[in-house]
Order: sequence, then structure tokens, then C-alpha cells
Amino acid sequence: MYFLLANLSFIDMSLASFATPKMIYDLISKYRIISYEGCMTQMFFLHLLGGSEMMLLVAMAIDRYVAICKPLRYKNIMSHCICIRLALLSWATGFVHTTSQMVFTITLPFCGPNVVDSFFCDLPRVIKLACTDTYILELLVIADSGLLSLFCFIPLFISYSIILITVQNRSSSRSSKALSTLSAHITVVVLFFGPCIFIYVWPFSSVSTDKILSVFYTIFTPLLNPIIYTFRNKDMKKALRKMIKNVSSRSTF
Repeated sequence: MYFLLANLSFIDMSLASFATPKMIYDLISKYRIISYEGCMTQMFFLHLLGGSEMMLLVAMAIDRYVAICKPLRYKNIMSHCICIRLALLSWATGFVHTTSQMVFTITLPFCGPNVVDSFFCDLPRVIKLACTDTYILELLVIADSGLLSLFCFIPLFISYSIILITVQNRSSSRSSKALSTLSAHITVVVLFFGPCIFIYVWPFSSVSTDKILSVFYTIFTPLLNPIIYTFRNKDMKKALRKMIKNVSSRSTF
């Protein structure tokens, strides 16, 4: 679990860093300009990290399923080699996901200066600025991102439903510990997948709503994830208390 959490923390840190500095600079600057290369780079890393995090959350759900439903076989099933493979699979999924969309986007013709109606370069909005008919490409982008979000969310929903049913049949002490961990996972899944599914699957969302949701899942959700896991995990609480005690004892000495 901690190996997968470390990978999630790295993705969250990267996801919150790729567009936030430029967005803050644009908010305080009069000249809100980004180069073509910078715009394409933003979109590439957005979908790379977003697709990787989706699959990583599925891997974490598998880890929790094995830990709660098959605890005696946990060490054999979730070995270090399997954890590395799951992490590599998540990165490979994100790379294939972003490459399948960017390979068509970089070949589009753009006529002169363009204005992106968003806080950063978002793929659906940039495609609409091309000087050609992009209807088929827009459908491809929505289908690719939307189906990836939906197909990852459905297994997560099913696995966590099975886990919750299993937890209800356990003893109260084990149930409270499992629910404490599960609540953190479920909260992160809802905060991440909710905006993604709404933007790419729901066809009637407005521009202002898309802006808010895109900022939410690229900035606020990655920043909230460490807080959620810290305050919902007993081991993390103990480690924080121990660290605070050590710092306070050194300062008083």
C-alpha cells in the first residue's frame, strides 16, 4: 500500500505542478501568453499523469481487495514484483492514452494567434481552434478520455462494493481499521473521477463549469490527497505524532 501511495504522491505532485505556476503567473500578469510548444507540453503531461493516476487508483483498489478479502495470501499475491508491475502498467496506460491523442493534435494546422478559453491548455478547447474540420478528432478525444475514466471507475465501484460487503461481516475492530483506510481511498476516487467523468462524458456541461472542474482535478484534488490519506490512516497519524514529539523535544532542549 505504501509503495503505491508513494507513486500516487509523485503523480499528484507532478499533476499539481505542470500548470499551476503558469496559471498563477497569468493571473497576476497582463500578458497571458503561452508558446505552441508550451501548450502542447501541458496537454501531453496532463493526460499522461491523469491516465496514470486512473490506473494507479485501480491498482490500489486491487491491493485493498486482496488485503481485506484474502489477508492470508496478501504477501504472496501483492509481492514487490507485482507492485512494480502495477506501477509500470499505470504509467504505460497514461503514456498510450496521451500519445493516442497528441499524435493527431500536433499535426493540426493553427492559423495565427489563438485564444484558449481556459486557465491552461486543455485538449478539447485547443482542438477547436484548428483551421480545419475537427469533429471526428473531438469525438476521438471525448471517447478516449471519457471511456478511460468510465471503464476505470466501474471496476473501482464494483471492487469497493465487494470490499464493503466483506467488511460488514468481519469483527468490529477489523472493520473499523479497514473502513478507515477504505474511506480515504473512496474519497480520493470520487474527487478525482467525478470531475473527469463530468467533463468528458456529460455532454451538457457549460464552459464555466468545465473551467472550475478542470482546475479542481488538476490542482485541488492532488493537493488534498496527501491530507486525506494522512488524517484517515492510523499509521500515518502515529508517524506524524512521533515526528512532532521529536521536533518539540529538540526545540525545548
